[in-house]
Amino acid sequence: MEEKIKLTQFSKGAGCGCKIAPNVLQEMLSSNVAPMHFPNLLVGNNTNDDAAVYDIGGGKSIISTTDFFMPIVDDAFNFGQIASANAISDVYAMGGKPLMAVAILGWPIEKLSTDLARQVLDGARDICSKAGIPLAGGHTIDTQEPMFGLAVTGMVDTPNIKKNNTSKEGDLLFITKPIGVGILATAQKRGLIEESHLSAMILQMTTLNSIGEKLAQLEGVTAVTDVTGFGLLGHCIEMADGANLSAELFYSKIPVIAGAKEYLSQRIVPDATYRNWNSYSTKTSFEKGVNVMEAFNLLPDPQTNGGLLFSVNPNALEEVVALLKQNGLDNFIEPIGVFVARREKAIEIKV
Repeated sequence: MEEKIKLTQFSKGAGCGCKIAPNVLQEMLSSNVAPMHFPNLLVGNNTNDDAAVYDIGGGKSIISTTDFFMPIVDDAFNFGQIASANAISDVYAMGGKPLMAVAILGWPIEKLSTDLARQVLDGARDICSKAGIPLAGGHTIDTQEPMFGLAVTGMVDTPNIKKNNTSKEGDLLFITKPIGVGILATAQKRGLIEESHLSAMILQMTTLNSIGEKLAQLEGVTAVTDVTGFGLLGHCIEMADGANLSAELFYSKIPVIAGAKEYLSQRIVPDATYRNWNSYSTKTSFEKGVNVMEAFNLLPDPQTNGGLLFSVNPNALEEVVALLKQNGLDNFIEPIGVFVARREKAIEIKV
């Protein structure tokens, strides 16, 4: 009987854990070339936001984004699903509605069959169908390691654009999925994951963040981002730094996916966690009573198609909670933090 191919064995990285470390990325993005000014470019690469946004007039703006990575799961169809849901998430994080996608496929054709590549593309078609958009084309190259993703175009009513740097002092912080999938993905790659944990991990990473389009219609939602390769801690720092605020995170309120703490006890941690922490450690403090070693491994854990992280004016709390409940997110109606006036540290981890 032919042995089933495990895609994760053909790549050194996994999912959004493939991202270049934040401090290294900042060095790469620095430039001596004077930037051109485009008045209609409402969100560009001068901030750390999730996608580019261009005003086309008539109260409408176009959202453009791209995201791709190496396999985070062994199954080719699931890999295509996850990579696609993750790419589309950036449109939802800006408050938009996806319109269409094109594929980005790198495939080691001398190592892996074309049938596996077809399964990846079928996974992408499945998720695009669930998002109500066509997979309208793409580009392929022969690579040393398998990689896949999408370039996605979306639309948003210009007043509903949600950036990641517009939180206000006193805003409450929410998240729509548990953290810890990076740990589970590492357990899978080492052949140690339980089937129930694997199923839960795949379900979470293939679930669309479509709630973002609905949240954007609420004025009381002040800022939105999605939690991906830099972990909850990194993306919260981006929000805090961008708004010139600090954030208190309530560690006991942060949801953690089933199994993550169990694998932590076996010292199963993605390499990207340490790269992330090296970038964030000077901006983070811990209140006495917090399990620092556990938090150190969970908060910078790289997420793939993680939840939306968003801030809410306290006056809009009731409206936001009602929307979350209406969309089956009853487990995520408690705030996990609050933005405060700027302090010495960007993030303070509270019990």
